[in-house]
Amino acid sequence: MATRLYPLFARLDGLPVLVVGGGGVAERKTRALLDAGARVTVGAPDLTATLAQWHRDGAIAWLGGDFEPRWIDSMWLVIAATDERAVNRRVSDAAAAQRVFVNVVDDAELSSFHVPAVIDRAPLQIAISSAGAAPMLARRLRERLETLLDHALGPLAALLARARERIRATLNEPVQRRAFYDRVIDSDVLDLLRAGRSDAAEATLDMLLATPPATAPGSVVLVGAGPGDPSLLTLAALRAMYQADVILHDRLVSPAILELARRDAERIEVGKEAGNHHVSQDRIHALLLEHARAGRRVVRLKGGDPFVFGRGGEELEFLRDHGVPYEVVPGVTAALACAAYAGVPLTHRDHAQSVRFVTAHTRDSLGVLDWKSLAAPRQTLAVYMGVAQIAALQSGLLTAGASRRTPVAIIENGTRSAQRVIVTTLAQLPRSAARHAVKSPALLLVGNVAASAARLHWFGAAPIDDRGAQPRETGAMRRAAA
Repeated sequence: MATRLYPLFARLDGLPVLVVGGGGVAERKTRALLDAGARVTVGAPDLTATLAQWHRDGAIAWLGGDFEPRWIDSMWLVIAATDERAVNRRVSDAAAAQRVFVNVVDDAELSSFHVPAVIDRAPLQIAISSAGAAPMLARRLRERLETLLDHALGPLAALLARARERIRATLNEPVQRRAFYDRVIDSDVLDLLRAGRSDAAEATLDMLLATPPATAPGSVVLVGAGPGDPSLLTLAALRAMYQADVILHDRLVSPAILELARRDAERIEVGKEAGNHHVSQDRIHALLLEHARAGRRVVRLKGGDPFVFGRGGEELEFLRDHGVPYEVVPGVTAALACAAYAGVPLTHRDHAQSVRFVTAHTRDSLGVLDWKSLAAPRQTLAVYMGVAQIAALQSGLLTAGASRRTPVAIIENGTRSAQRVIVTTLAQLPRSAARHAVKSPALLLVGNVAASAARLHWFGAAPIDDRGAQPRETGAMRRAAA
């Protein structure tokens, strides 16, 4: 696995940097360093014609001969660009000894920093790195982004930089400044810069700054984050997360999804799990109200869909009663996503003509269920939050007449890289869950379609088939189970 790097942009203006090597690669690296304003010294026995000309012109210094560790003295950064790994290793070791960052071209093992593929819209720059694991992939992504990013973004960044102090003096609050920047980006300023009309663009920015909109009231967006795979987020969900000042998120919202939110948004975990309501629903309501009344854009980020066992209705009722504006962004609920990722069709014309969504969060939630209707054949039960109540669930269904041989699929961490699927039967359900140490988050699918996971799976590891040899069910067995 490639090392996770800490991304940064280095300010090298006027600082001494060493490039070891005098060939074409060294020339390219030197050109980029000169563009960044560095004072470059090239160390090599011989130089390309271009490097030699730069030396004659006084643009670079030259240390002739083979590499010596003393070359690194007083340097801020070192790049090794020779075609001899032994020399590159000596450069790397010498730099490490002096605690100087070194990049060895195309050798991630010997490098303490990596030079990314860059999309340059100066002063705006976008850097892409694969941590040295797949540089060609980084280059291909750069090629794609080059076609997507407007060349006028550079002049726009420069215009905003020139106006930054005026903007900060006029708009004191960060929320106001963010709203202003959004107005500028959504205005015709970029079109004017693209057309070369920089004076008109600056005049438009000044007009927008002179007429700031009234402070918008705070608001709440209930956002469904899906069951875990970030690629299942909707565009509306991403937009809300980008615009959020505060994110109240459930425990089951995956870290990969939270990484997509705006970096400076305040994150508050308000997760609840069976037997551990460390943040009560009343406290969640209070937090929503507190931040909305402070004028913030609040995202209530929920696993799955807000309106499927997510208490979204309760939260909307609270917001309505307190006059807080709200929106709802639906998410892919766990039953749909986990079933799809496990290869289980929830409906099938030969096996299931309906789907029932059931929560087994507590014994109280199980006590109000119509077990007779749930035990009926030719349907699929999708059981949410059922891990802690598996034995009670089995008992309720068997007592109501469900077949002991009914297939059950246990989908743990559905849609995530750690997804695990166990195919069992209703008779063996508690035993299978215990044998394989099933933990939440896990969804249970009960019905004939659940057996499809054994042959239609496509995502992650192959399912564990824990059905074993099933005895033929008789009337006496059914009565005994009851």
